[in-house]
Amino acid sequence: MDPRPKSIVLIGMMGAGKSAVGRSLQRRTGWSRFDMDEMIVTKAGLPIPEIFAQHGESWFRDLEAAVLTGLHPNEPSIVVTGGGVVLRPENVAMLKNLGTIVWLEAGVDTLLERASRRGNRPLLQTENPRAALSELLETRRPLYAKVADIRIDTTHLGHEGVTDLILSELEKGMGSSGE
Repeated sequence: MDPRPKSIVLIGMMGAGKSAVGRSLQRRTGWSRFDMDEMIVTKAGLPIPEIFAQHGESWFRDLEAAVLTGLHPNEPSIVVTGGGVVLRPENVAMLKNLGTIVWLEAGVDTLLERASRRGNRPLLQTENPRAALSELLETRRPLYAKVADIRIDTTHLGHEGVTDLILSELEKGMGSSGE
């Protein structure tokens, strides 16, 4: 059995750096990159904030599952997921089949600062975005921990540093006996 991962799957909260690290991994590996949020926008013909506003989170999660179901890369690739992809057990099973799951994590303040840069984060459009993010993180943290093969705290790292760590961890894993 080939011990090399088929793909690198990035999971974690909004603001953890998944999209930027995905682009960095793509540059460094030469692998194709599949950003699920970008694919959802293409499939729906609407930006994510519009999807949430017009159809709600449940419809977004259905689109997310449909996009994930359609991912069957023939070559190793980089898969960038949305923060809530782990909420559905059937998604987790599909993620595990794709390859090595890397959880990018950071503290609430770091996540909020980074997520706020892009604005238009539907789940943070509340009177208290920090409280909303904290609640989401508390719900999702055990799900991320359960599914992750590799866990990296991005709080004090740039995208290239995170990429270096991921590639180093994967290299170590490839050289091990699997114990």
